[in-house]
Amino acid sequence: MTQIKKLVLDVLKPHQPNALEFATALADLGDGLAINVAVEEVDEKTESIIVLIEGENIDYDLIAERIKELGASVHSIDEVEVVGAKNKMGE
Repeated sequence: MTQIKKLVLDVLKPHQPNALEFATALADLGDGLAINVAVEEVDEKTESIIVLIEGENIDYDLIAERIKELGASVHSIDEVEVVGAKNKMGE
């Protein structure tokens, strides 16, 4: 089964929650998830952020749902690292 090890997401979010609260809410989704949030641009009502997520088996759907719950949206997946596993037949 393929596992996601790293994601870099371009996200648009409101000013609240702040970057620390946003990162913490994502980190709470799994043991060992490392989250880095960099604010790229700020306007009157929103912030454009780059979210780097690293872990052993990242659940993208769960991450995307939490981002939506926080009032934000994923603009794009800018980078991804996946690791595949051979099936039992070695194919």
